[in-house]
Amino acid sequence: MPKPPLPEAAVALLRKPNPAVITTLRRDGQPISTATWYQWDEGRVLVNMDEGRKRLVHMRHDPRLRSTCSMKVTGTPTSASPATSTSGARTPTWPTSKLARHYTGHPYPQRDRGRISAWIAVEGWHGWGALKDNSNQPG
Repeated sequence: MPKPPLPEAAVALLRKPNPAVITTLRRDGQPISTATWYQWDEGRVLVNMDEGRKRLVHMRHDPRLRSTCSMKVTGTPTSASPATSTSGARTPTWPTSKLARHYTGHPYPQRDRGRISAWIAVEGWHGWGALKDNSNQPG
């Protein structure tokens, strides 16, 4: 699997609001996949989760994950934080609204539940078609 940096064509793809799936591991080792929004953020992938979601529990227990959005990205969260401003207010610039604008053009409606943002460092990637890289393939 190729390592970063990603080629410009892959970065251009990741900058677009593509449908994505994130896969985490349950405590018993079983993989579980969930549809998610993501955003490419200066060499990292930003994801945002409701604070009550199981995938957040899975990521805290075992940070290995995979994300697929027309290409596969492998990585681990480098940081996670509550997705609110320092005052606790959910402003139009909080990460959830950033992601909602990326996908819908509108801020995320204010919710009663807290949210957690995680920035995932890309450790490897795999593309298909024009993005396929065979440089790490044997023989």
